[in-house]
Amino acid sequence: MGTRSGCRIARAVGLIPLLWLTFASAAYPVEWSGNLAVETRFFPSTAQWPEQRNEGLSLSFQPELRHRWRDGDRGLTFIPFFRVDSLDKERTHADIRELSYLHLTDGWEIRAGIDKVFWGVAESQHLVDIVNQTDLIENIDGEDKLGQPMLRVTRVLEQGALDLFLLPWFRERTFPGVTGRLRTPLVVDTDQARYESDREEGRPDYALRWSHTRGAVDLALSWFAGTAREPELIPGAKDGAPVLIPYYPLLRQAGLEFQYTGEAWLWKLEAVHRETEREKYRAAVGGFEYTFVGIRDTPLDLGLLAEYHYDSRRSRASSPLQDDLFIGARLTFNDAQSTEILVGGILDLHQGSRSFRLEASRRIGQSYKLAIEGQLFADIDPDDPLAAFATDDFIRIELIRYF
Repeated sequence: MGTRSGCRIARAVGLIPLLWLTFASAAYPVEWSGNLAVETRFFPSTAQWPEQRNEGLSLSFQPELRHRWRDGDRGLTFIPFFRVDSLDKERTHADIRELSYLHLTDGWEIRAGIDKVFWGVAESQHLVDIVNQTDLIENIDGEDKLGQPMLRVTRVLEQGALDLFLLPWFRERTFPGVTGRLRTPLVVDTDQARYESDREEGRPDYALRWSHTRGAVDLALSWFAGTAREPELIPGAKDGAPVLIPYYPLLRQAGLEFQYTGEAWLWKLEAVHRETEREKYRAAVGGFEYTFVGIRDTPLDLGLLAEYHYDSRRSRASSPLQDDLFIGARLTFNDAQSTEILVGGILDLHQGSRSFRLEASRRIGQSYKLAIEGQLFADIDPDDPLAAFATDDFIRIELIRYF
């Protein structure tokens, strides 16, 4: 774990005794839940880089403590996260996903502390989701996020909400270490991170989001101004060895989210306009999901998904999704075990690269859940950003115990 990250976590952990003191003095009980998981990842192909390993075992622990009082108008939430990984020491890490205070009054919601916010409607990529930093050592799908220090003020409207965000401290992205898989050819040295702003991670970010629902339409418009969550990777050196150094420019982003819900249809669109010191560009992802309900008079539901990805930078884009088509299917069993299977593939319409993904989960008894994930990279073009992962096909199996 990098020095910067360790110091920030240590400061956050220092707040925990104050939180417990608040709990202990309250007259209402604390709700306790969470999960403990064991995970194994297996990479069947030989690694591209000699230091990398082919398999590993990992343990994670995420307790959740929630406390509400004054008829639910006041609340505290504490969700830390811990992982110990045998394959990559950088993947052994800790984070506070949430440590926040909630205050509700007369159509206003105020949240202060460390929290997580999700924006977006698409299945295969969340373009507009920018408040929280990606925890990249957890998974390359971008679904896992680091906790973000914030003050969030929400005005509840008749058919939507207006959110104002002050983000006083920036979180750097996590990256795999030298022995980890799914990494760049050169290791990313997070200890040498650079910023466009002279205030570095201490520069405040700001965000605004208006959301509205009318009938079958959900619409949201957002604005973000601050440090970009995705860094540029520039060549550097550490102890005489070449490395990549993350550089975080300042970014302005305008975002749009749109979803139309019909009887069996979901039409989705996410679009952004972004500006940094070096470039201006637009990106979008849009498509649909059509669900066949009760196939052949069974409880099975089958959803068919298709989404197209566009990036105006085309071949200059840092994202692999710049002229790509996603096609997938979601099978929901609607059984007591909540069994679900999602399969999908992404085709690069310009370079011809292909990748395929499988996600499946099933509850076991009342307290356990089995999750299986598979990733396959096929015919990856050498100029594709995915070229670094060309031999990193993997299978991940996770057994989760909920309490």
